[in-house]
Amino acid sequence: MGGTLSAGTPNPANAALDTAWLGNPEGWAGKLSGRRILIIVENLPVPFDRRVWMEARTLKAAGAAVSVICPIGKGHDAREEQLDGINIYRHPLPIEANGALGYLLEYGAALFWESRLAWKIFSRHGFDVIHGCNPPDLIFLVALQFRLLGRRFLFDHHDINPELYEAKFGRRGFFWQLMCLFERLTFASASVSIATNESYRAIAIKRGNMPPGDVFVVRSGPDLSRVKPVPPAPRWRNGRAYLVGYVGVMGDQEGIDLLLEAVAHLVTEKARHDIQFVLVGGGPALDQLRGQATSMGLDDYVTFTGRAPDADLFEIMSTADIGVNPDRVNAMNDQSTMNKILEYMAFSKPIVQFDVTEGRFSAGEASIYAKANDPVDLADRIEELLADPERRARMGDIGHNRVTRLFAWPHQVSALIGAYQRLFAKMSR
Repeated sequence: MGGTLSAGTPNPANAALDTAWLGNPEGWAGKLSGRRILIIVENLPVPFDRRVWMEARTLKAAGAAVSVICPIGKGHDAREEQLDGINIYRHPLPIEANGALGYLLEYGAALFWESRLAWKIFSRHGFDVIHGCNPPDLIFLVALQFRLLGRRFLFDHHDINPELYEAKFGRRGFFWQLMCLFERLTFASASVSIATNESYRAIAIKRGNMPPGDVFVVRSGPDLSRVKPVPPAPRWRNGRAYLVGYVGVMGDQEGIDLLLEAVAHLVTEKARHDIQFVLVGGGPALDQLRGQATSMGLDDYVTFTGRAPDADLFEIMSTADIGVNPDRVNAMNDQSTMNKILEYMAFSKPIVQFDVTEGRFSAGEASIYAKANDPVDLADRIEELLADPERRARMGDIGHNRVTRLFAWPHQVSALIGAYQRLFAKMSR
């Protein structure tokens, strides 16, 4: 789910969790009292992983004792700490995977640490449920170690890994079949699963053979009490009239290369020297993309910030005229809800993106849609929207209203708590 704003810095002294951001906290306080939950996430540290951190805080607010296992990450290096009453255990990862062998080494190391820390947490704090967040679809191997002890597995479906593998490597074959096997085993091991959208829910039911009543949609809605506009900062415009912003992962499947081709078309073919592009985020392809921008003569028009703190993120999005999403049209992106779309909407920014099913569902009329994987048409749609400030303002209002009414985190709380109530009801039979 490419693109995510960080979770901000929690206050370790805030033992009494402020639940006002949940929208209706009194309706959920105590619903999970006495329950103990272990969340395992591999690809991002907590609390940087915004979705996982909001889930953890919500479960804590509902009365559960919550522990989290995650990797060490920039700015989150403590191996053990407690934040907002949540126990966080972090482990190292030896490499940032690139290629099939790299992923095998990364996942093997992660499974070792996750298993070791899970037993440590079981001894120290105990848990009733392991809440596993993919990728990868291997955390069920940790959960199975505790199955004979009566502990259950809840699968939090963040990415569709067979489609992700195909998008990354452009082929199927043995490793793709392995991804399909791991997905089936993950669903078979889960008592309940939660999906980020209806497309993922359909996969859980059809490919995962899960009963519809055991699959809950919990979208990655932004926390609007924290994700708020700040005063614009003209320095990000690099002296230019317009700013186009991107927030997300710098990976092979995110289509940043198509965005750079669109920028080159604007600069060289249309002589548009009044648009600055600021791309926020880290990832395995960041250095390669910086090199591509340099080779195309775009260094003065494209700013790569790398992974940025909230202060910079909020400034950039508050200053931007447009939010852009260049995700390629493929099976992975068509069925996935990208966090960046909802975040652009939270900042009242109009969007330009390629036409994918879940992207259109999220943004609706807050976005205009370029021809599939066509960087020239993407450039034309950016230029079209920049030329119409009234349309931009109208689309921004539509997006903000849409995310406020439908997608913000308070709208997700009932489904998350409902998933756990369903799981515990099954455990008591």
